[in-house]
Amino acid sequence: MEKQYVEIRDKGYWVAGTRVSLDSIVFVFLDGLSAETIVAECFPVLTLEQVYGAITYYLAHRGEIDAYLQKAEADFESLQQATWKSDPL
Repeated sequence: MEKQYVEIRDKGYWVAGTRVSLDSIVFVFLDGLSAETIVAECFPVLTLEQVYGAITYYLAHRGEIDAYLQKAEADFESLQQATWKSDPL
């Protein structure tokens, strides 16, 4: 039986059974942090197995996840610009 480390819920990717987004793991991984450092310094609520599972999922679905992250960033920038236009202070 294959263990699931990432789940899709609320239109996002999450470390299965947690409130930690895959986005969070991917960003620190791409910044060069090791799985051990991610657990020790960023997400001590996760196990090393969960972090390795999340990283493995990302690497296996890199195109899909990168596109998801780019869309999320574009959506955020659009929202930020709309907010600035309606209230520049």
